[in-house]
Amino acid sequence: MKKDDNPTPITSNTHQGVTSQTSGMNRRKFVELTATAAAAFTIVPRHVLGGKNYVAPSDKITLAYIGVGTQGIREMLNMLAVPEIQIVAVCDPNKDPVGYKDWGTTYLRDEVRKAINNPTWEAGGGNSIPGGRENGKSIVDAYYANARADQKLKGCKAYADVRELLDKEKGLDSVKIMTPDHLHGILSMAAIKRGKHVLIHKPLSNRLVEGKKVIEMARNSKVITHLVPWDFNGSMDQVMSWVNQGAIGTLTEVHNWTNRPVWPQYPEIPSDKPPVPNGFDWDLWLGPEADRPYHPNYTHMVFRGWYDFGGGAMADMGHYSLWTVFNALQLTSPISVEPHRSHVCSFHDPVPYRINNNFSFPMASTVRFKYPANGNRGPVDLCWYDGGMRPPIPVELSNDNKELPEEGMMFVGDKGKILAGFNVENPQLISGKKMEPAGNANTATGNEAEQAVKSLQLFVNACKTGKQYPGNFSEAEHITTAVNLYAAALRTNKLIKYDASTVQITNVPDANKYLSREYRKGWDPASV
Repeated sequence: MKKDDNPTPITSNTHQGVTSQTSGMNRRKFVELTATAAAAFTIVPRHVLGGKNYVAPSDKITLAYIGVGTQGIREMLNMLAVPEIQIVAVCDPNKDPVGYKDWGTTYLRDEVRKAINNPTWEAGGGNSIPGGRENGKSIVDAYYANARADQKLKGCKAYADVRELLDKEKGLDSVKIMTPDHLHGILSMAAIKRGKHVLIHKPLSNRLVEGKKVIEMARNSKVITHLVPWDFNGSMDQVMSWVNQGAIGTLTEVHNWTNRPVWPQYPEIPSDKPPVPNGFDWDLWLGPEADRPYHPNYTHMVFRGWYDFGGGAMADMGHYSLWTVFNALQLTSPISVEPHRSHVCSFHDPVPYRINNNFSFPMASTVRFKYPANGNRGPVDLCWYDGGMRPPIPVELSNDNKELPEEGMMFVGDKGKILAGFNVENPQLISGKKMEPAGNANTATGNEAEQAVKSLQLFVNACKTGKQYPGNFSEAEHITTAVNLYAAALRTNKLIKYDASTVQITNVPDANKYLSREYRKGWDPASV
């Protein structure tokens, strides 16, 4: 065997600012922690504590739920099932369930009915799809009335403005943020400044500079922070075992593709001006972003397709698939990002023209990130695909009349390839040195709801002990960099070169404006 056939293993480094409790934490360790957490909550007999599901008030974590749209409510139902957490307030600029969209007209309504044990519950507002702070409050109160009737809990409060909530809820321990992407960073900073523990959905921010400010603030604080998609990342153990044994030679490329977007991405800015729905505070929904007329094409399920309000398909799905890849391969900051995007044409009658779109994500794109060598790992290209785009079918598959799946991941070396599912599940050596599976690649067990509850119990443990756990904001620095450079490159539609030391795009200076935002009065980090 040649020396180069058995490369030195790639090992994990401690990221800057990550505590010793979390550095080098892999997916297997996280699964072990969830199992331990689940056991810890059932060690003491319930009757000793004062009755079924009884948790002493001093042992509860109080939480404000910020963002009560469809996905917010769906995830809130899992949180309600954790007796160590008490939701004391909800917040949303939308009062009533008007204008919401979902994957099915009655899916969420039926989930709510089951959770609160009321087969006739309706969202109200002439809409079968729940949403808004009044629905959120009623669901919390109804659930606790059934499951915690003996605790005589005070009713959940409802707020339109997060700033008011944070000022008035003096005994609050934590928040979960489920708003559109453009509010994630600024609301996280507002909570951290007040010493509140933070759970948040992806992304950490849809602007790179703001995301780094959030991470730095979290590192300098004692609050517990957690980015939810970490809980559903796959394991890189098997892939890394093969890579480190030289099964595919030297790793050179990682390919990851998704079927997103599965929501409309509008090719033109709305020109009509429909009225703002009753009970919807459009100004609060805009938050830090520039004022513009209300339009339903900006809100609820479709916000993610706009550069101002969302992070696009990679921010939506890349956190689930790539975060564990970043950790395993020690990917830090790319030196360049190369975008290729679809375009849309229209007519200035009778002449066709291409729309100059720097306001919404394209219908489809491929983006190549070039990462420099790091430690024992050589340079690696990371290729992201969305909107139905996929890599060319490898000859190893086409020879057998096979195609790539709709979503997936592929690791390419100079002597072979590994094909896996989107979340690195079921990896297979499709070429290279024949090797048996390692047999120790643990993955999360149970369904998504069960995994969510276990992860919430880890959050409770962390809040009580003050020790960060896997998936905290510090560990999200490099995936945050990637998803925001993805957006900047697509918006610029040019290859961009990035200098991590100065947080600057060096070859297209005008593109740097897409790395930060101009805050409206009352919404800058210093004043929120």
